[in-house]
Amino acid sequence: MDVFRYIAEAKIKQAIHQGEFDHLPGAGKPLELEDLSAVPEELRAGYILLKNAGVLPEEMSLKNEIISLRKLIDCCYDEGEKSSLHVKLNEKLLRFNMLMENRQVSSSVLQCYKNKVLERFGR
Repeated sequence: MDVFRYIAEAKIKQAIHQGEFDHLPGAGKPLELEDLSAVPEELRAGYILLKNAGVLPEEMSLKNEIISLRKLIDCCYDEGEKSSLHVKLNEKLLRFNMLMENRQVSSSVLQCYKNKVLERFGR
């Protein structure tokens, strides 16, 4: 394994010497790290891969569509069009709720947290 490490280090040093890393986008700026605390640890690598590939989970796609439909409804003045948008919004909300019910996972961590919150408020 040390041979591969040596080759990789040599290639990196050569690229630095040739200036191949100069003028890269974001050079000299701090990294923008995304808060992934809501994503379970075992799913984070897959989430990052899918996100970088431009693939969204269905529930995220539906959430984006719901937000767009709500904005369209707010801006719409034609009552017929507004009613049509409300129908589409209700369909998306129904689909989203069905997805979330199917994917609902009871986590021991969440249950523990819930119990602590309830104890804190005296329930």
